[in-house]
Amino acid sequence: MTVTRSVRPAAVPPVGLVDVREARELLADVVAFTPLANSRALSELCAGPVLLKCENLQRTGSFKIRGAYTRIARLDAGQRACGVVAASAGNHAQGVALAAQTLGVRATVFMPERAALPKIDATREYGATVHLVGATVDDSLVQACAFAERTSAVLVHPFDHVDVIAGQGTVGLEIVEQCPDVATVLVPTGGGGLLGGVAAALPDGVRVVGVQAEGAAAWPPSLIAHAPTVLPVMRTLADGIAVGRPGDVTFPQVTALVDEILTVDDDALSRALLHCLERAKLLVEPAGAAAVAALLQHPRRFATPAVAVLSGGNIDPVVLGQMIQHGMAVAARHVELRLRIADRPGALAALLTLIGEQGANVLDVTHSRVSGALHLGEVDVAVSLETRGHQHVADLSETLRAAGHGLIGAGHTSEP
Repeated sequence: MTVTRSVRPAAVPPVGLVDVREARELLADVVAFTPLANSRALSELCAGPVLLKCENLQRTGSFKIRGAYTRIARLDAGQRACGVVAASAGNHAQGVALAAQTLGVRATVFMPERAALPKIDATREYGATVHLVGATVDDSLVQACAFAERTSAVLVHPFDHVDVIAGQGTVGLEIVEQCPDVATVLVPTGGGGLLGGVAAALPDGVRVVGVQAEGAAAWPPSLIAHAPTVLPVMRTLADGIAVGRPGDVTFPQVTALVDEILTVDDDALSRALLHCLERAKLLVEPAGAAAVAALLQHPRRFATPAVAVLSGGNIDPVVLGQMIQHGMAVAARHVELRLRIADRPGALAALLTLIGEQGANVLDVTHSRVSGALHLGEVDVAVSLETRGHQHVADLSETLRAAGHGLIGAGHTSEP
């Protein structure tokens, strides 16, 4: 789905270039100036230079430290004494925890019950007290707000505050310095803090594109309604951008400055994660791969030089394994062929030999003689294979048919 920003005159955005520049001065000795890596594979695909802004290599593994530190550093002594509280699936949690530890402020963080264990552990290691509540970040945010009311702790919102937006926007300042002629910047988008901040930092004429996970895309209906709209349900592997409602501060920021919002499904995110790992040698979480997913899905849509922000690299190893397997399936590199062959000695061996001669690697074989669809003297065979992609599968299927093997189905499999 694609939604362009409203054609109605937009209000002045809450955060401007001056705000982002001031945040950068505050962050000078705190955050890393992350690299902008050239992607030859994406450049060839998109017919022009494509570069990757590696916020997955930032301190705590994501851009979140930028906004969290900016927000906490601007608290007065009384506010700092009360401590800070946050809600997050992991990246903002780690950013708040490290920023608070650096500034000597007590931090409490509410995280969804199923937050990734490495993110929970890292947040605790940075000194924060962690509470696991609810199924989503929005559930955790309700509890964080209640905690703030009870204790007078300052809520450090994951995206909906001018200081947070300004801090995240420093990513955009670095992009302009590293690629002065940038034409398009693609940004993974949840609540809109990073997207709105980056847009504030970029010169006029640079196209800014937000990329959301299709299963948690609150921005398209909100832009259509001209107001933040709550999603009734969310389902995506990209927990880092699974936000059910744009913020009251980020909404006017994004509508004023951002040109387009795209959505990508989990298949595209899996493919993008695998692409970053194999072709760029960069470990990126599903949310962090959203901008690359948009480029892979629409390779000639964007003016170049284009910069894809890799917003984070914190991923549970279990999820990483699932994503790699799923990405292999989406790319037709793990497939299952179902065939009907003669039930005679040597027939299965001949089939597997032919498959091997075509360069496919057999991962698993299921051999069944029991089916109402079978005639006497027939057997069904399901062969899980590792292949080189869609064209290889098509060529292999044609070869098997030509050899007299009855191909009755082909599908992707995520099983290695």
